[in-house]
Amino acid sequence: MLLERIYDEDLAQASFVIGCQAKKEAIVVDPRRDLDVYVKIAEKNGMKIVGVTETHLHADFLSGTRELASATGATMYVSGEGGQDWQYEFDATRLYDGSEIKLGNITITAVHTPGHTPEHLSYLVTDGAFADDPGYMLTGDFVFSGDLGRPDLLDEAAGGIDTASRVPSRCSRAFETSF
Repeated sequence: MLLERIYDEDLAQASFVIGCQAKKEAIVVDPRRDLDVYVKIAEKNGMKIVGVTETHLHADFLSGTRELASATGATMYVSGEGGQDWQYEFDATRLYDGSEIKLGNITITAVHTPGHTPEHLSYLVTDGAFADDPGYMLTGDFVFSGDLGRPDLLDEAAGGIDTASRVPSRCSRAFETSF
């Protein structure tokens, strides 16, 4: 399995390329609009980008999801959670709590983690060639390595109720990557 973190110091924003070396396919999580970095990683590893997804609606940077999907022919995956006011305004495959994306032996499982935003998804990543349980969790600002994000902000801002204490229990086995 390829798992590469791309970090933008100026934006304090991380994106990831997850790839199946056997199938030569990759998916990008939370891409920024500078697409070259993802295309180069895929090319360097002999992979085709077949999927693009986001953890949540981003307010702090311009997402490159639509541009990357258009440039590569990849399928776009976005959250279908969070209610009517928190839906993406473009056509894409909707993911819900428990939805899976498969790349060869790799399974990416969506976990609805409302709090940072109501539609927020985290992704459990399992490399089935080596383990039956997830080895990584990509949280997109919900949980940080060695710290927590602010899962309570939307109680006040968006009318959530005790969102900080409703983290799904299956998240406790996974962890955010800390390259």
